[in-house]
Amino acid sequence: MDLQKAIKTRHSVHKFKDKKPDWRDILGCIDAARFAPMAGGNHSLKFILVDDPESIKQIALACQQDFVGTASYIVVAFSSPERTMNAYGKEGETYLRQQAGAGIQNFLLAIEDHGLASCWVGYFVEDQVKRQLGIPEAMKVEAVLPVGYEYEKKKTRKAKIDLDRILYFNKYGQTKMHPEKKMNV
Repeated sequence: MDLQKAIKTRHSVHKFKDKKPDWRDILGCIDAARFAPMAGGNHSLKFILVDDPESIKQIALACQQDFVGTASYIVVAFSSPERTMNAYGKEGETYLRQQAGAGIQNFLLAIEDHGLASCWVGYFVEDQVKRQLGIPEAMKVEAVLPVGYEYEKKKTRKAKIDLDRILYFNKYGQTKMHPEKKMNV
């Protein structure tokens, strides 16, 4: 699949088939996250691949979203902030969020490329997820990503917003690349 197609067809899935994907395909998707930009080369983003049904059930409870528990696997993305925070101080918090987002997006695009489905779940009780998976307190859980095969493929996907509603040229509010100049008459 080409990149533009993956970007335009990727979508959040809330209903999964019972068929279990090959876990090695998911590892390939996690591997794609390693190529996301990381501040100062400090690879802070880490992952746990979960297939234990009881752990999946407990994580779904922590997310308070039932569909999470219907996936064959859950990938939990978390940041190890120490090196980034030591290198950049307070600004490191921003860099950690940015690089987590970049890595998770790489993962989601690779999921699409592998014919798998997922949903970026950002609402969860972090302490419950940490406790279930033994993630140290100093770490920050960034996302819960249920993974499986989509129950029913969507046929088309429309852009969420028109480009002209989010794009300006050279300064805020300027909607044309080269605004027309008024002529003095």
